[in-house]
Amino acid sequence: MLVPDLAGWRRERMPEIPDVTGVELVPDWLCEVLSPSTEALDRSRKMTLYAREGVNHLWFADPRIQLLEVYRREGNPWQRLDAYTGSAHVDAEPFEARKLNLGSLWER
Repeated sequence: MLVPDLAGWRRERMPEIPDVTGVELVPDWLCEVLSPSTEALDRSRKMTLYAREGVNHLWFADPRIQLLEVYRREGNPWQRLDAYTGSAHVDAEPFEARKLNLGSLWER
């Protein structure tokens, strides 16, 4: 079984967080934190599975090079919308209503 690093759902689809260990409702957004040991799996098998299951947004966060890649599912393939680096303040789908401080992602 493949498990994402982070997952999120729109409130319309999940108004309350269920009190269970595993959630069966497909997430609206996923984020994978890349590392040398997981990057190939994240970019191949997981990315394909997420598209097939209907996830609409996917992020890859690479703390080694301080890079955030933002993807949106267009049909079955993914479309890379943008890539952000460093400590910029960005409007990254699906959270474009709120500026994200990338620097806070890379702090230890």
